[in-house]
Amino acid sequence: MELEQFSDKLKSKAYQIGIVLTDDECEKFYKYMELLCDWNTKINLTAIIEPDDIIVKHFVDSLTIKKYVKKSDLVIDIGTGAGFPGIPLEIVNSCNKIVLADSLNKRINFLNVVKESINLENIETIHGRAEELAQSNKFRETFDIATSRAVAPLNVLLEYMLPFVKIGGKCICMKGANIREEIQAAENALNILGGKIVEVDEFNLPETDNTRNIVIIEKTRETNKKYPRKAGTPSKEPL
Repeated sequence: MELEQFSDKLKSKAYQIGIVLTDDECEKFYKYMELLCDWNTKINLTAIIEPDDIIVKHFVDSLTIKKYVKKSDLVIDIGTGAGFPGIPLEIVNSCNKIVLADSLNKRINFLNVVKESINLENIETIHGRAEELAQSNKFRETFDIATSRAVAPLNVLLEYMLPFVKIGGKCICMKGANIREEIQAAENALNILGGKIVEVDEFNLPETDNTRNIVIIEKTRETNKKYPRKAGTPSKEPL
């Protein structure tokens, strides 16, 4: 797909979620897509490889949370993988700084190439597991927002995310359909970790029947320092 056709499609889909993209932003998204497809032949970054699908299911999907992020926010994207939603958010310059955290160093190498190639000065990449990073004084309860896209069930995800967030900050959990059971199962985790659900936004991606849910959790009190538990435990023994 050529740049002009790509830009037209991306602008149209983004406009449907209330976002107006510039030509410069579209060029950055296009270069990002080229790098994603190129690197995906070497390491497993995504199963979504068609340009039309990348536009909607990666780029526009990531931008659906832009309205919840303020310019002044310090954001961490946990288990970012190929950079979603963090890199799209930074391309549209929706916050001052985004930390992209992932446990696989090969992905971090890819993210660093993207960062340099399209000049994303406010991106920082961190290699490590969330369970370990959240116990670091540098990262614990320092972020305004923690976000993650389809990394784990909600009760597991909250143990990864809430320890990073300062009191009064928010977790933005990007989920698929059928979120109600996950919300019910997460009640104990919310109580233990110090969070409360303040909004659930359900919608379909533009011109598709792909249902998405954005779950917003507010951090109401300090998280006990024994959380998150050691690596692997949250997924094996959910709260």
